[in-house]
Amino acid sequence: MSVLALEQLVAGYGPIRVVRDVSLTVDEGEAVALLGRNGAGKTTTLKAALGMVRVFSGRVLYRGRDVMRFATHRRAMLGMGYVPDDRRIFPELTVRENLEVGMKRGTKKVSGWTIDRIYQLMPWLKEIERRRGGFLSGGEQQMLTIARTMMGNPEVLLLDEPTEGLAPHFVRLVSDLIKELKSSGIAVLLAEQNLRFITPLADRVYVLESGELRLEGTMAAMAERQDVRALLAL
Repeated sequence: MSVLALEQLVAGYGPIRVVRDVSLTVDEGEAVALLGRNGAGKTTTLKAALGMVRVFSGRVLYRGRDVMRFATHRRAMLGMGYVPDDRRIFPELTVRENLEVGMKRGTKKVSGWTIDRIYQLMPWLKEIERRRGGFLSGGEQQMLTIARTMMGNPEVLLLDEPTEGLAPHFVRLVSDLIKELKSSGIAVLLAEQNLRFITPLADRVYVLESGELRLEGTMAAMAERQDVRALLAL
């Protein structure tokens, strides 16, 4: 059984249908990439999975359970974690306080994430734990956002353009972190347009164009396809 499954999802804003008939699955310990250019519908798909935008039809299943009637906070309590592309840290809180805000009791499937465990994984965060969020660099804010989300003990992590605007050093840190999360059994769904970044990370790929799924397959197969590279303007 997949941790997360979307079935023929049609979603958007107001009366506008942005994504149409999107179906995908993400399994335990698997990283799945949702590829597409800006405006393809990647963010809308993630937000629809979390109940943050209007869903016209289709289903969202969490471990086989239909969660369409669940509000966003209930889906989060079940084990769905979301890292938005605009980070949304609390600028007046310290690094440690931002982590404390994200605390939630562990679920049955995932051992609890604690601040100490986060610091073991990202020791440099401990060095700046008293620094306020508003004084962090963009890369530091992104890593803090992921760490804060992990404090909620998600079983599936939805990452929206996690490397956008990051320096190469932080891109490598994000990559290493995703590998670590996969190895711990967490399911990862990545919305990305950086094929080079996701190639060593993703197990499978879905390609979105104009709100519709055009292609799907293994990462190895998709990375070699010229039509995929052309779609992403590579």
